[in-house]
Amino acid sequence: MTDHALDLLRQRPDLAELAAYPFNFDLDRADHVEAVRLASGGSLVPIAGDDTGGTFFVCDGGRVLYASSEGQAGLIGDSVTEALEVIVGLPSWHDCVSLAPADSPDGEQRIRDDLAELEEEFLEYVPELATFRADLRAGLGLPERSPTELVARLYDALIRTEPEYLLLNADELLAYEPLDRHPRPPLWQTVLGPGRADLALLRADPAAWEEVAGDGTRRAVVLRAAQYDRREEDLPFLRLLLKREADEAGMSDELRLAVVLVGLRGLPEDLPLLREVHETTYDTWCGLGGMPQDAAALADWARDLDESEYGTDPADEGELAWIALADRQGLTEHARAALIRMLDDTGPDAEILRSLRQGREPGPYSGADRPRLRTLSHELELIGDLAQAARAQRLYVSLQDTAWSRASEGCTLARLERERESLESAAAALRGVVTALGADDPRAASLGPGTVSEPVQTALDVPIAEAGPDAAEDTSAQGWHNYGLGMSVVGEHFRLAIAAGEAGVPVLASAAYATGERLLRQLIPAGRAGCAELAKEAEAVARTAAGASVPDAPGAAT
Repeated sequence: MTDHALDLLRQRPDLAELAAYPFNFDLDRADHVEAVRLASGGSLVPIAGDDTGGTFFVCDGGRVLYASSEGQAGLIGDSVTEALEVIVGLPSWHDCVSLAPADSPDGEQRIRDDLAELEEEFLEYVPELATFRADLRAGLGLPERSPTELVARLYDALIRTEPEYLLLNADELLAYEPLDRHPRPPLWQTVLGPGRADLALLRADPAAWEEVAGDGTRRAVVLRAAQYDRREEDLPFLRLLLKREADEAGMSDELRLAVVLVGLRGLPEDLPLLREVHETTYDTWCGLGGMPQDAAALADWARDLDESEYGTDPADEGELAWIALADRQGLTEHARAALIRMLDDTGPDAEILRSLRQGREPGPYSGADRPRLRTLSHELELIGDLAQAARAQRLYVSLQDTAWSRASEGCTLARLERERESLESAAAALRGVVTALGADDPRAASLGPGTVSEPVQTALDVPIAEAGPDAAEDTSAQGWHNYGLGMSVVGEHFRLAIAAGEAGVPVLASAAYATGERLLRQLIPAGRAGCAELAKEAEAVARTAAGASVPDAPGAAT
């Protein structure tokens, strides 16, 4: 997409020079300090930079994203022209990013006073500012707007940065921090919006009940809306939502919520429906366990479940619940951004940074948030972001304190790396698995040296205290070949061999197959039988990829 102002800057050296000084929009500084990409995978084209190391990027739709050299980023305009209006009209715009449009005359006057002070400071260094500004505006055809209007435009752009334009370090996949300090609405407000609209529709128009109840996503979100806005007159359509959820979705968190919302009334006429739902399937029978047989105890049972699981304040609900509903609604980028922010705030480095922000000396990693890493890996995989899922899983593997858990979780990491077509990373994960199992054999073909047993070190160079037994005393993985873990490890080697062969990487295909075949021989007969077909396929692919150079492996399929 072309932009008139950007085209003029590229065609007119005099205007480009004026934009570079004093307005710090330099076409010759378009190289950012590090490789970056948008979390959404959208287009990102650097067009200019400034003397602080910051870079201006054009994104999909022409919007302009500014990234500082210190790890902050934000939209500053819907086009290069709009961004230049801000940059030229507010030459100290970096100091304006936390200003918000005034909601009163007094507030507007305070903003004008702040802007006048910034302008005065800038004039000390650039006395000809007014002339330069007029010349560049005239040359680019920029309208003259008041400073307060430009602040409002900058604010409007900044608060729309996420989720679509969340910027990541391309190597480590860490998110840039917001360029400003403006508060954003919580995710639950965005997710509940359609549900609240449907709730109002159900209350106003019974003809809409079947349409809403028949859509699984709308049904789930409107039940959440009803949870936080409870009215006695809602009971008739809540019964319908409950019945549809039981018939179409089976046991779910939304089904349990619908049971609670209906059961709280304690009406005898609702007990047959609730008992029918309870006995729909084995899963509902277990998931709704404890449901009373008589109406007298129904309200108390529902009230206890409500207090322990639900409540009336959406802010009390866990963020993962809103992330799941966002994804169901098709708000994938909202879900992705929230998960990445959670991941950035989890693990040893995040704990260290929290301590530093609180003025405390960082100590050994407590491990309190370690289980969340596995959850985040799973949730990121569900929304299709395998790179971030692998990042979470990689950190999770590094924090395991037994050989068994390192091998088991390392196998999951290898799968994620393979599925995102990062085959060398998958091989590295499997090297760690083999090392954890104690299955190394220096005489046999392998994927290379294992490194998983090395001490974990964080990015801030603060060591993590070892929580588990010493390697020499860790016997948790003994007998791995007698369990499902053995089949998983062997199977992942063969799947990597197939993926590498199909990708045209014969050396890796051969090495993965050879290691998998060696490990296969250590499995119990049932395990070998379970991997037999996969072994045959891996052998065939590896032979084809390597030009039939794979050595015979008579035990592979037996």
